[in-house]
Order: sequence, then structure tokens, then C-alpha cells
Amino acid sequence: MLGIRILAPDFCAFAAAGKQLADLHIGYEHAEEYPRTRREKPDTQLNWRVEKMKLTRDKTALVYNDFLTLEGIPPETHEYRLGNRSALEWVVDQYQVSTDKRSGITNDPNRPNDTQYIFRLIAQVITVSLETVKIVKALPPLSEASPAKL
Repeated sequence: MLGIRILAPDFCAFAAAGKQLADLHIGYEHAEEYPRTRREKPDTQLNWRVEKMKLTRDKTALVYNDFLTLEGIPPETHEYRLGNRSALEWVVDQYQVSTDKRSGITNDPNRPNDTQYIFRLIAQVITVSLETVKIVKALPPLSEASPAKL
């Protein structure tokens, strides 16, 4: 079957970007934490525990729990997608306390020995998402070549 093939005229740029992306994603737990603006509920005891997080309608803030909301999430964070949702949306969906109805087993992502793990993870996922978008947008354009020209 004849078709059009996509070529990367500057293959080295794509290879370098691939290495950057691999390093960034493999080492996501060591990524810099994106600066967060914390809005804490007054007269409430500090609480790092997550039951179920929720992004605001405009996705620029994250309700972490009843005590804490993280604000100032850049819209570009949501440009990096894992299928049909952003990486941050994936974390919000996966990092919640849930109990399997059939087995009764409870999944609790909170870490008693590292109570701020999820708080840090959110900031690192924002950084990784923003850096991923930046790397991909900096790639040179691709070109088309018909099979006859190959």
C-alpha cells in the first residue's frame, strides 16, 4: 500500500528531545516542585491526608482536602495528556482512598511515614507536564515524503 511517510529532517533534535523526555519522566519523583499557592482553611488543624481530590471547573486550582486548596495551576499543565486526560487529572483520579465493593479491600495512597508525598507529587507532576509541553513544542517541524521520493 502506498502512502505518505512523515520524516524528521532534523533527526538529532528528535533524538535529543527523546532523551530529555525519558530522563524527565523516569526521574519524575526527583523533578523540581512547581511553586504552589496554598489556601488553607482558617482555624483548622494542618492536614496532609487525601481522601478524594478535585480540580476546580477551570482546572487552575486543586481542592486537596477540606483543609487545603492549591491554586495557580498553569493551563498548559493540561496540554500533556495520558490518553483522554492530563497527567494531573490522572493523579487526582488515582490518588484517592477507595474500597473495592467485592473484596472489601481499601486502597489508601496516603503514606503514614511520608505524609506530604502526594502534596509533593502534585507539584512534580505539574513540573513534568510543563517541561514535556515545552520540549515537544520546541521540536522542529516534520515533513511529508511520498514513497516515490524515498
